[in-house]
Amino acid sequence: MTLTRAEPLTIYIGYDEREHDAYEVCRASLLEHASCPLHIVKLDQAALRRAGWYRRQWRQEGKDRIDMGDLKPFSTDFAFTRFLVPALSLYQGWALFCDCDFLFTGDVAKLFEFADNRYAVMCVKHEHEGDEGTKMGGVTQGRYYRKNWSSLVLWNCGHSATEMLSGYIVNEWGGRWLHAFSWLGDDQIGALPHEWNWLAGVDPMYWETPKGVHFTLGTPNIPGCEATPYAALWRAARESILATKDKAA
Repeated sequence: MTLTRAEPLTIYIGYDEREHDAYEVCRASLLEHASCPLHIVKLDQAALRRAGWYRRQWRQEGKDRIDMGDLKPFSTDFAFTRFLVPALSLYQGWALFCDCDFLFTGDVAKLFEFADNRYAVMCVKHEHEGDEGTKMGGVTQGRYYRKNWSSLVLWNCGHSATEMLSGYIVNEWGGRWLHAFSWLGDDQIGALPHEWNWLAGVDPMYWETPKGVHFTLGTPNIPGCEATPYAALWRAARESILATKDKAA
């Protein structure tokens, strides 16, 4: 499918104030390689709460957050808010969501070229559930069906099956049900090339640099993650951001 370039491509990046550096790197890498205008939205749960979009409650247990709805641990502020993307887009057009711990080395416009109206969502269909343990400096690493499928999603916001993903469902239904796209049939979930959501430290090495490096176990600024594959690229991107800020000051 060929998308019109009359409007900028819309991209939602999951935001967590604990991962602000990761958000900045992700955003900068998208803009650096883009061949067309981008409309980048910071998916900030605090702002969504103030606007009435998001109301899930949680409690802290050690380093883990426990959702008060399904009583399961979750890692980030955007664990659930990603599923608001169709509603925030007024159930119109295509939009991309990605976790903030991505580093893009390819032109995201090429990713949008895979958009296919047959599907409600499109994603990289990883074949693992995750190992029990920790990530991101001690947060519990949960195991669940279709793990990481929802970390990068090309949303067909106007698809009839997507329209059932209401604010009520996002705020009330279980996280693992949401992350597994359980409201969809298998034939409504399209596949994207693996190179756009390559899991650093989990997936086998590519013969070339992936177009989307996903630091799912933690970005290289987190202790214990300094030697993650492609960490040098991430640090270089961060240093470039800091240098630009220094010049502007």
